Amino acid sequence: MPSETLWEIAKAEVEKRGSNGSEGDGVEIGEKSVFFIGSKNGGKTTIILRCLDRDEPPKPTLALEYTYGRRAKGHNIPKDIAHFWELGGGTSLLDLISIPITSDTLRTFSVVLVLDLSKPNDLWPTMENLLQATKRHVDKVIMKLGKKNSKAASEMRQKIWSNMQKDHPQDRELIDPFPIPLVIIGSKYDIFQDFDSEKRKVICKTLRFVAHYYGASLMFTSKSEALLLKIRGVINQLAFGIDKSKSICVDQNKPLFITAGLDSLSQIGLPPVPDNDIGKIQAHSPMDLWKKVYEKLFPPKSISTQKDVKDPARDPQYAECEVDEMRIQKDQELEQYKRSSSKSWKQIELDS
Repeated sequence: MPSETLWEIAKAEVEKRGSNGSEGDGVEIGEKSVFFIGSKNGGKTTIILRCLDRDEPPKPTLALEYTYGRRAKGHNIPKDIAHFWELGGGTSLLDLISIPITSDTLRTFSVVLVLDLSKPNDLWPTMENLLQATKRHVDKVIMKLGKKNSKAASEMRQKIWSNMQKDHPQDRELIDPFPIPLVIIGSKYDIFQDFDSEKRKVICKTLRFVAHYYGASLMFTSKSEALLLKIRGVINQLAFGIDKSKSICVDQNKPLFITAGLDSLSQIGLPPVPDNDIGKIQAHSPMDLWKKVYEKLFPPKSISTQKDVKDPARDPQYAECEVDEMRIQKDQELEQYKRSSSKSWKQIELDS
């Protein structure tokens, strides 16, 4: 019986890897995706550029932007690829969340929520709207994946729970881990650190609870090189599978740094309100209780999210003289048409 050729051996190995990858048996895949969402002008682009070692000024993200990075694993070994997606506009473009998150990418997908600590009144609604919209879509994709590959969907759910501490079993009944890896980053710590100590306490404890509830990592950053390096390490772990950091800082007078699974409800404590007041708050869940306590101190501003987005056609960074001149001409023609049409209708009404 003739021995297998080198081509046949290579072909069999590729088929074996493809089969293993589709069954979800833990084979390491060389491509991962990281999706940045969060506060408008919160520093998402700056973090991405820093992680990719790109020395260029950040530009406003108008809708959904994509870039990628590579990392060498060794000599003559294909480089790992990380896909970076960024949602612009704060909470105004939630429909675009479905574009990068698909059944093909979900198993190697992570979410990074960047919250602007300098705007505490916008923090809760930004966080709530983005996480709820993302979770709804991810849950739909997992259900779709489960119909085709129930083993892969089951392993995803088990993996999320495996990050939770075994030392605090009572927490498991009160939390609801995010269906895919989640990191929450509080940006602009340099401004936040000058806040009143009581306000800092409420924000820190609230974000610790939210992060623990969703099984997420939590960390604060600013323009400080030391803090950016720590954030870069966390993002590299999501993008390239580098080992997680086990360091922890829960001191509200310092930048928080808590890896998923290292916090607990007993360490976080109750919402920061007087003991005799907590029973008066009507809440249907622990998350709702924390929300009401937080919004009592930082009431959300009533803003129209749709008006938050600039018209890309009028953005100076996309200026093109010939196109812009033609646009102005067409706008003028449209206005003239509207006026003439209005006069015609008025004349018809008078004649009738």
